[in-house]
Amino acid sequence: MDLESGLYQNQLKKETWRQILILAYQSLGVVYGDLSTSPLYVYKSAFDEDIEHSETNEEIFGVLSFIFWTLTLIPLLKYVFIVLRADDNGEGGTFALYSLLCRHARVNSLPNGQLADEELSEYKNDVVSPPQTTLGSRLKTALEKHRVLQRFLLVLALIGACMVIGDGVLTPAISVFSAVSGLEVSMSTEHHKYVEVPVACLILIGLFSLQHFGTHRVGFLFAPIVIVWLICISSIGLYNIIRWDPHVYRALSPYYMYAFLKKTQTGGWMSLGGILLCITGSEAMFADLGHFSQLSIKIAFTFVVYPALILAYMGQAAYLSQHHEMATNYRVGFYVSVPENLRWPVLVIAILATVVGSQAIITGTFSIIKQCQALGCFPRVKIVHTSSKIHGQIYIPEINWILMILCLAVTIGFRDTRRISNASGLAVITVMLVTTCLMSLVIVLCWHKSVFLAIAFVLFFGAFEALYFSASLIKFLEGAWVPIALAFIFVIVMYIWHYGTRLKYEFELQNKVSIDWLLGLGPVLGIVRVPGLGLIQTELVYGIPGIFSHFVTNLPAFHRVVVFLCIKSVPVPHVKPEERFLIGRIGPKEHRLYRCIARYGYHDFHKDDVEFENDLVCSIAEFIRSESSTNGFGLKEYEGEMTVVGTQDTHVDGIIRLQEDVDDDYNDNDMDNPGISELQEIGSPITTPRKRVRFVLPESPNIDDRAKEELDDLIDARESGIAYIMGDAHVRAKQGSSWVKKITINLVYDFLRRNSREPAYPLSMPQASTIEVGMICHV
Repeated sequence: MDLESGLYQNQLKKETWRQILILAYQSLGVVYGDLSTSPLYVYKSAFDEDIEHSETNEEIFGVLSFIFWTLTLIPLLKYVFIVLRADDNGEGGTFALYSLLCRHARVNSLPNGQLADEELSEYKNDVVSPPQTTLGSRLKTALEKHRVLQRFLLVLALIGACMVIGDGVLTPAISVFSAVSGLEVSMSTEHHKYVEVPVACLILIGLFSLQHFGTHRVGFLFAPIVIVWLICISSIGLYNIIRWDPHVYRALSPYYMYAFLKKTQTGGWMSLGGILLCITGSEAMFADLGHFSQLSIKIAFTFVVYPALILAYMGQAAYLSQHHEMATNYRVGFYVSVPENLRWPVLVIAILATVVGSQAIITGTFSIIKQCQALGCFPRVKIVHTSSKIHGQIYIPEINWILMILCLAVTIGFRDTRRISNASGLAVITVMLVTTCLMSLVIVLCWHKSVFLAIAFVLFFGAFEALYFSASLIKFLEGAWVPIALAFIFVIVMYIWHYGTRLKYEFELQNKVSIDWLLGLGPVLGIVRVPGLGLIQTELVYGIPGIFSHFVTNLPAFHRVVVFLCIKSVPVPHVKPEERFLIGRIGPKEHRLYRCIARYGYHDFHKDDVEFENDLVCSIAEFIRSESSTNGFGLKEYEGEMTVVGTQDTHVDGIIRLQEDVDDDYNDNDMDNPGISELQEIGSPITTPRKRVRFVLPESPNIDDRAKEELDDLIDARESGIAYIMGDAHVRAKQGSSWVKKITINLVYDFLRRNSREPAYPLSMPQASTIEVGMICHV
């Protein structure tokens, strides 16, 4: 028996390792496409006009030494061994770090936070308060107490996110343009000067035009392309090492970095802006953590990507050590070290690899914008899920075309990799500096380590990255202004949106209506209850929104069943289906007034309208059943208590059973059957069969008569139809506000609000059933 058990455990272990290796293989195409194509332009960017011609190898070996130690310290040591451990329940990226800090220090940027959110399994998974005597506890208290520190932390996270967006503009431009620049060497004529820019623009247009198909449709080609590319550059590098300089490994000594800076001085320091491009795409290892496991990403980089890149750079250095004239010819890059008979095949593989790398950074940009929008820091945009199986694969049309226009403008405006590389280098190193700063706080607040360990982390990696940052910033007028300008615009937009949204929520909170006022409406206004179910959509998590009082004052009637619905985001990646809804009651049972808060994480997939409506109705019914089983104690909203209810799939003893079948011979007489609601899919053609959705009670429910009557009312209201009541708030700065606030709110925020999408609820509301209530919010 022990032998069989041991064999079974070995089989499970082998299967687990098989899955890890498959993920590692897939990560090569998604995570490392950008990083693996960096040899195309690093030496070309480093040996710019900043380094004068020399007959010795000190400059060449110095650049190689910098590349080797930069790849070793930043991607390998910092990201693989440290940063990857700071995942937010399996998710990574700048906003994942910010989300971690928000939960541990309670500095949430979302205004509608609740204590109930802290009971989410992912929220409290690793939130443990540090001992009160530590410096970490004092830092946590300072963050929670001082609003200025909270704003600084938010701005820091926004800068990192905006630089990722800037990288989404610059990386496709430099990668594709560097690959196409191989025409300079491959073509024997001078026509390459007139071909490179148009060919690069056509490739970029095609790349962005294919985004709406989704990564999953062409993703199966990504990993093989990157693997072929890595084999190609490592083989060429090994060939050049053997043929031109077998002793090039001596340049890996850090002494050559010192000798390089000592000899080249200012020129060598400025060339660091090109050398740092060797780590372009390293942030993707952390940002794409949610699609893969930590171990798979570590294996892929440590055993495949890292050795291939080192061999490629050593091979280029070996070739340049015997061809000094090429080292200072900044118009000649990677392709001069490729054997002449292989240049055309390598050119084709390079173009394919750069397309893969560009695809990865574009989809990463979509993901970071989705996170920002979910956390209330970006105007509402349309998010299209391109895969029904992998919810992380999304497409944002507006952002896609903006990125394409900016990318083409950079390519046509600069027309060479030198200035594009200056811009890209600054964007890359800024994101890494932001990650370093946020990681130091994570070490103290989340991992509860010593403050001195966090300071050592910042000093070691921060000093190294600050050296590169200064070298990139000095080239402000030579292209480095582009990411700063882009980041400035995006930070302003994101912060103003966050600022205006917060003021709007605070206004609604101050103008909410008391429950006593709602309960006294009948005798005063002669309120009439009409058949149907009314969904009052609001951002408030407690209290009655002002739009409802505005509505019933002018139209003294509302539906037999009313649900105050709040769709809110919480600072976690995912909310489990069994924890999706918070449901409570407003007033006595006979009023049929409910509050429902649907909680979503920043990586959650929002269901369509039909599924969400079904989940909502079934969850309210489950709340009624659970309240009946507990005799209704402790479930009054006056006390702010609500019940956690999952989606319909998580109900063990569902009170309302949902059945769907397709019937071509649809008959309107079916509406006479009790407990049946007819529903057709929104957007489907008339010729398609109708979906018949039935809500029925089980034959022998274990509930009392009052609860059964309440469930019958809910079913009848659902059958009569759902009406959606939305608020259309116009935000204006109140009298006496400063001119800065008036410009910010009345002009910029109002412009963003009018040109953004409708509130991102997970249901597309039919116009015939939608009522908009206009209000003016003076903030």
